[in-house]
Amino acid sequence: MSYHVDPDIRNAETLPSSYYIDPSVWAQGKDQYFAKSWQFVGDDSMVKVPGQVYPFELLPGYLDEPLVLTRDTNDEIRCLSNVCTHRGMRLCEGAGNERFLRCRYHGRRFGLDGRMQHMPEFEEVTNFPREEDHLTTVPLHRWGPLLFASLDPRKSFEDEFKPMLDRIGWLPLHEFRHDPANSRDYVVKCHWALYVDNYLEGFHIPFIHASLNDVLEYENYNTHCYDSFNLQLAEAKGTEGCFDLPASSPDYGKNISAYYYWLFPNLMLNFYPWGLSVNVVRPVSPELTRVSFIRYVWDETKVGVGAGAELDRVEREDEQVVELVQRGMKSRFYSTGRFSPKREIGTHHFHGLLADRLR
Repeated sequence: MSYHVDPDIRNAETLPSSYYIDPSVWAQGKDQYFAKSWQFVGDDSMVKVPGQVYPFELLPGYLDEPLVLTRDTNDEIRCLSNVCTHRGMRLCEGAGNERFLRCRYHGRRFGLDGRMQHMPEFEEVTNFPREEDHLTTVPLHRWGPLLFASLDPRKSFEDEFKPMLDRIGWLPLHEFRHDPANSRDYVVKCHWALYVDNYLEGFHIPFIHASLNDVLEYENYNTHCYDSFNLQLAEAKGTEGCFDLPASSPDYGKNISAYYYWLFPNLMLNFYPWGLSVNVVRPVSPELTRVSFIRYVWDETKVGVGAGAELDRVEREDEQVVELVQRGMKSRFYSTGRFSPKREIGTHHFHGLLADRLR
């Protein structure tokens, strides 16, 4: 199935309701959207010292790709396929410290760089080992302590998100510390793209988020679109809960309360004066989504102030709305809507990317 979204927001219609309820479209997104995108993995503390390994699945429940982080003796972090190249056995079964990776099925051994080192009973095999016998190295980008991986990226992380890196590159990400006590998952009864739709527009803020609307300057709430990501720039009504911006920042002189970055298709990097909330939208089914809020604190004295003060309340308010919209998508009397050229720029951008990449 194919879709079209007019690039001129003044003429455009939203994706039809069928997009959100058709299981085949939901399944197509695995390869067309997610496998080609940069996904948040975690941070470098998962493999803090040489010899550490950390197995994980990329987007469990959807992509389900078995991967493993390793830090070798040269102190280099890699992301490798976690499937043995002999018979497809899951290779690394638990985090820990290892000198190498060895498959317990038939004993094939790999270095922490992914190169095959030894295979029993293969002395008579010709043309061995081939490149295919080594573990595939998955593209990995390290931004401060944060790690991002992609199975089949369109561009490098630096090229894809250069405007973001340039704009907030002054932030000392190496000082951000993971805060597991205030990180949590939410299960939302809606299509994953419907959740993103809601995130990408500030139109609903005065209607749904009373506490957030009290601190944000709604009239100055702007969206900036790039190739495969966008930024919602939030200014505060006063000076409380704002960034102390350097003179080199393009936003210097403004009372910036939050940088809401969305990276296609399902990743949000929400920067606040206190730190960062990484929001990962994980598809579970066409009508069920798990959203992980992963918090990194930079300045604890600023927690609880400004746009990032009541994240749990804002999330619960969003959940109620998008779950009702999901139910509305099944109506016989609704198909498509129109966009506000002033307030729904981000959602229009998202719909265009969804339609283009599905083709």
